[in-house]
Amino acid sequence: MEPQKSPSLECKSPGLCLRIFKSFTRHHVLRFWGTHLKGANVKKRFGIFAAVVIAAGLTLTGCSSSDSSTSESASCEKADLATVTEGKLTIATGEPAYYPWIIDDAPETGNGFEGAVAYAVATQLGFTNEEVVWVRTTFDSAVTPGEKSFDFNLQQFSITEERKAAVDFSSPYYTAPQAIVSFKGSKIDGKTTLAELKDAKLGAAVGTTSLDAIAEQIGATPEVFNDNAAGVSALKNKQIDGLVVDLPTAFYLAGVEVENGIIVGQLPSTGSGDQFGLLLSKASPLTSCVSAAVDAITADGSLAAITDKWLATAAGAPALKP
Repeated sequence: MEPQKSPSLECKSPGLCLRIFKSFTRHHVLRFWGTHLKGANVKKRFGIFAAVVIAAGLTLTGCSSSDSSTSESASCEKADLATVTEGKLTIATGEPAYYPWIIDDAPETGNGFEGAVAYAVATQLGFTNEEVVWVRTTFDSAVTPGEKSFDFNLQQFSITEERKAAVDFSSPYYTAPQAIVSFKGSKIDGKTTLAELKDAKLGAAVGTTSLDAIAEQIGATPEVFNDNAAGVSALKNKQIDGLVVDLPTAFYLAGVEVENGIIVGQLPSTGSGDQFGLLLSKASPLTSCVSAAVDAITADGSLAAITDKWLATAAGAPALKP
């Protein structure tokens, strides 16, 4: 996601806003997204080791499992990791950090999607929760070149070619799906399947993945708008039943822009949405190991469980069934 200005806004949906603004300290618009192996440590180390081997093999054949830097650490063992502070893993997030990515602006609790992802990655790298140190940065300072005060940073950084010229990214830990925003009492309030939405009047901005999703995933004829702002206006005036946007935008619209706003549900991911990566300094010696850790939690299903917990169940954005 791209950083956005933070205008003064009136919260429209009390239920969702209560959860959102509990963690806000100001009005904010969501971006418009040497140890030995013992016991359980063997499984963890095997997962990250396998991910590193696979990534290395792909590199030798001219391929890559992610768009991260090719810089590599000699070893992904905790004792060999060149972290900012020896024996500690320093992780950065925003100031403040927002729901549902971090709950109550307290990343150290591990509550919220990105808080949980951070600790899962730390565990794969061999660090205990007590060995994780949190620091805060602005979005802009993180994506600019230069020395960093963190080992990796997560605050919904979209992986882009322009940014990769200045910083490194891990493998993606999140691909934003499409979601449907509506209002309480609408024709589609309470619908749980794509089949139930085929006759709904759904809109999206021209030239977006959201517009394609209405026709290709739902099978409905979309209402086309010049931009999201026009679509939001139509939804507020009840000219459409729902507006399709990416999920991070849906959280903002349902909680702030649309009176009594709701997220009807999120569409099945097609893998083509905006991708978020853990951000590291350019040519960081940790990039390959951090990517391997993300790959490991993806492969073992723990990342999917974290996503379901914090960006679906707890966040009020259920996955729509066929």
